[in-house]
Amino acid sequence: MAVSLAMTVNGKPVSAEVDARTLLVDFLRNHLALTGTHVGCDTAQCGACTVHLDGRAVKSCNVLALQAQNASVVTIEGLIADDGTMHPMQAAFRDCHGLQCGFCTPGMVMSAIDLVNRHPQADEATIRAELEGNLCRCTGYHNIVKAVRQGAAVMGK
Repeated sequence: MAVSLAMTVNGKPVSAEVDARTLLVDFLRNHLALTGTHVGCDTAQCGACTVHLDGRAVKSCNVLALQAQNASVVTIEGLIADDGTMHPMQAAFRDCHGLQCGFCTPGMVMSAIDLVNRHPQADEATIRAELEGNLCRCTGYHNIVKAVRQGAAVMGK
């Protein structure tokens, strides 16, 4: 059964007719071609699909697209400024080598921004605890924690 869907994605209004069972991650990837939001586990365990929904980090494989009706969604693609400048957290991940294969990176960056917005002065233990829902099989997390701390400093948090 197709239903009408409308939301704002990365600052732009979008609308579509979708199956009522469409997941937000599938809508973003398949309908809007925003493939920076990755599909990892399909069970909300890995965090590769993390996006911001009305300012909060959510795992988009665990949210129906219809649950985002009239909401604002920001994906990793939406963090880049109009002039091409990276978000401070993206730049910190690059500068601190907080990535290797890059598969987890978009979700990790989105989660890190939300973490910093909620815990501006987070210490290492808090950062590690908050990022438990984002799996990285390559880095060992040391440089990810370093990147989050650097990103937080540049974000003015």
